[in-house]
Amino acid sequence: MSDTELDDFLGEERTCRVATAGADGPHLTALWFLWHDKTLWLTSITRAKRWAQLKKDPKVSVLVDAGHDYGELRGVELRGEVEFVGEAPRTGEHVPELVEPEKLFAAKYFGLDQMYHDGRHAWLRLCPHTIVSWDFRKLG
Repeated sequence: MSDTELDDFLGEERTCRVATAGADGPHLTALWFLWHDKTLWLTSITRAKRWAQLKKDPKVSVLVDAGHDYGELRGVELRGEVEFVGEAPRTGEHVPELVEPEKLFAAKYFGLDQMYHDGRHAWLRLCPHTIVSWDFRKLG
């Protein structure tokens, strides 16, 4: 995918699969995400296995894909190390770097102007060092 196609695709899709690793092996979960300014924003329950694994090893692989038939398949894999942003769990303290992502996430998933903080979730930021994309619709 071109940069524009990648941005459009990641802007439209709603669910990603997040792969983490721990002592008992890999762990794969689905999460909602926001793609903004070449950064993937994830919100996770802080008591989740995923969160505990990322605290020990921040390396992650994230997959966003779409399509039903073979010729429709397309997707993006993003790899890197997550950063924990803001308080955990998130209670709504002012964190300048979360203002825009929270506004965009709330609009994308809830149709709201601002985030509701439930005291269970917190933010992860992935500035991927590797991005691999494919679009089988281009195969002809």
